[in-house]
Amino acid sequence: MNTGFSLAPLFRHSVGFDRFDELLDAALRADQSSGYPPYDIIREKDGCYRIVMAVAGFRRSDMEITVQENELRIRGGLSDPGEEGRTWLHRGIARRAFERTFKLADHVEVASASLDDGLLTVTLNRVIPEEKKPRIIPVDGETAPTKSN
Repeated sequence: MNTGFSLAPLFRHSVGFDRFDELLDAALRADQSSGYPPYDIIREKDGCYRIVMAVAGFRRSDMEITVQENELRIRGGLSDPGEEGRTWLHRGIARRAFERTFKLADHVEVASASLDDGLLTVTLNRVIPEEKKPRIIPVDGETAPTKSN
């Protein structure tokens, strides 16, 4: 989706999501008609992130979280809606199945997931392998002469 302006300056501080602007653009494109379920992406500190998704009415057993390559996929579907014998006078809490996909930057790993008070929290950490971390290279050559009296 081309919105006519660049979001790049806003996301230069987002270390963990190197392609955060692509993530936002894809989310805007996919969610034009449905923002369900709503979610937040929070940067706790450098290299630590959380995705918090509002999933009221879903149990842990109704959720499936998978990670494959650089893609996090969260699915939810009620296994037993329990609607037999019920007459809904008003149904304001959405309980429909959903699937959300997030593209993760290189070296971002899913650390944990928890479901509390209707909020699914997925914790992400950026873990850079040793061979990718910056290292100091000593400069070889003559040593500086020492001053003597």
